[in-house]
Amino acid sequence: MASNRPAPEASFGSFDTLTTTTYAPYGTSGGAVGGAALDPAPQAGEWNPTEETVRPVRGRHRVVKQRSGLARSSTVLGVGVIAAVGAGGMATAQDKPRIAISLPDLPDASDLPGVGTLIADDEGDQAPAADTSGTTALNALSPAGPQGATDGTDADEGAGEALRARILQQAEEQQASAEAEARAAAEQAAAEKAAADAEAQQTAALAAEKAAEAERKKAAEAAAAKAEAERLAKLAASYALPTSSYTITSTYGQAGSMWSSGYHTGLDLAAPTGTPANAVHGGTIKSAGWSGAYGYRIVLELEDGTEVWYCHLSSMTVSAGQTVQTGETIGRVGATGNVTGPHLHLEVHTAGGDGIDPLAWLRGKGLTV
Repeated sequence: MASNRPAPEASFGSFDTLTTTTYAPYGTSGGAVGGAALDPAPQAGEWNPTEETVRPVRGRHRVVKQRSGLARSSTVLGVGVIAAVGAGGMATAQDKPRIAISLPDLPDASDLPGVGTLIADDEGDQAPAADTSGTTALNALSPAGPQGATDGTDADEGAGEALRARILQQAEEQQASAEAEARAAAEQAAAEKAAADAEAQQTAALAAEKAAEAERKKAAEAAAAKAEAERLAKLAASYALPTSSYTITSTYGQAGSMWSSGYHTGLDLAAPTGTPANAVHGGTIKSAGWSGAYGYRIVLELEDGTEVWYCHLSSMTVSAGQTVQTGETIGRVGATGNVTGPHLHLEVHTAGGDGIDPLAWLRGKGLTV
């Protein structure tokens, strides 16, 4: 049973160095316990171990740190154990030996819940004032300054409205820029299309003009050909072939050793002897007679001074100074002079005396030779 007798006073010394405490059971009188003599327990008043250890400690207290923790931690725990034993009474163990209690090193008391206030720092007994720097900084950062919540809300709304107005302004500027670019692109496309249309119209106009010019040229050529045909028709009415039933055997300018000049100076129309030789156009007989290598020759002079020579004739039916008409017979084909067979040798000379191609001249008069 637990005893209600008061516990004896004991000197605990310094709690800083307390590691082991030994207790003797009450009721012993110097008996030997564990080989040692025990003195009678001293008589004293009732001791309340919590009176000195539990009350708040103020002021500066030195805490000696040990190698594995704080000495204060061991002291506080020991005081708590003693207080618990004193409050409930100490058990009597007449026949039991003393019990050695070993207290291990404990963690820092400031880490234990409810104990940290017992070892307050030297800076004062009062807890540090609440840090209001965060609120101050927030108030300083607020657009309305360190004002109430209503002022901050108003400032936020004003800043939001300003930001919204700026965003709307930027959007309007971008929209206006996009519309201006679209208008410029449309104007450029319209200008390019107009230029392309104008170029196409100009090209079409040039093509039409060229086509019209070609038509005019073609019409002019047709008109000229028609006029020439009419002229040749009139000439053909006034010009006639020098003979009929002929074959062209030599042409103007043909080279050969049989001609004294080295080339042929006229047009040879081979025909049977006695074939009529006709005046190609109306004119005057300039001469009619023998002319050496030409044999019998008649020279017909036309109104423009052109002379037509009829050579190698077998006979002549006109005389010098006689006027003849177109198609009138003036002689007959023969083989007189320097010839190899019967034919009509025809030469044409201009008014200046130069010889020209008789075939081209006859065709130029509308005759088909």
